[in-house]
Amino acid sequence: MTELLAPLAFGPSGWGDELIAGAWLTLRLALATLPIGLAIGLGVALMRHGDSRILRPLGELYGAVFRGLPELLTIFIVYFGAPRLATHLLAFAEAALGLPPSGTQVQIDGFMAGVLALALVLGAFSSEVFLGAIRSVPESQREAADALGMSRAQAFRLVILPQVMRLAFPGLANNWMTLLKDTSLVSVIALPELMRQANLAALATRQPFLFYLAACLLYLAMSVASERLRLRIEPAASPRGAEPAR
Repeated sequence: MTELLAPLAFGPSGWGDELIAGAWLTLRLALATLPIGLAIGLGVALMRHGDSRILRPLGELYGAVFRGLPELLTIFIVYFGAPRLATHLLAFAEAALGLPPSGTQVQIDGFMAGVLALALVLGAFSSEVFLGAIRSVPESQREAADALGMSRAQAFRLVILPQVMRLAFPGLANNWMTLLKDTSLVSVIALPELMRQANLAALATRQPFLFYLAACLLYLAMSVASERLRLRIEPAASPRGAEPAR
């Protein structure tokens, strides 16, 4: 048994350090993506809920595109396309301002590309959760805020948003679990997260089952920890009288 698990040892003789470092990078990637994706999702939901003839179709288009595209394709588009787009925008801005062209080539590293791509996808799916929560808030809540003399911004921040967050919490928790698994797709752009490290270890040692099983256990450990955290938070986040889902 010791000989079988030797490739998982820590130090120069094994890949344990690399797997743990990959799992930590996976967690950092998901945590960095979460607030950006949720902010995008809330913004898109408000666009779709509003009456604007411009913003509402744009919100619908955004949701349709990034819910319809495979996550892997979104990662490739961001990783290879975002630097080129930023470079062209910089050149256009320099020309518009009458500045001499700097010839700067914008670069984006794998971590930032992964965060941006996953945030775009998370934002699209979270917008559905937020939109359902916004539409579930009774109209009487808005009327009560108006009666108290609140502005629309105050009413949203103090009355509507807290209820939206409570109603949306279960769906957002599910999106977090999906995001945690989707980080494995970022391995295709050579970011050394958990799945990438497991692939490298499997190729180097020719023991794919051992390392993919180790990666499986690490993903499960992060999922179980996330689920336990959800169960601790959900009673406070859920509407009064609601029982946490199990």
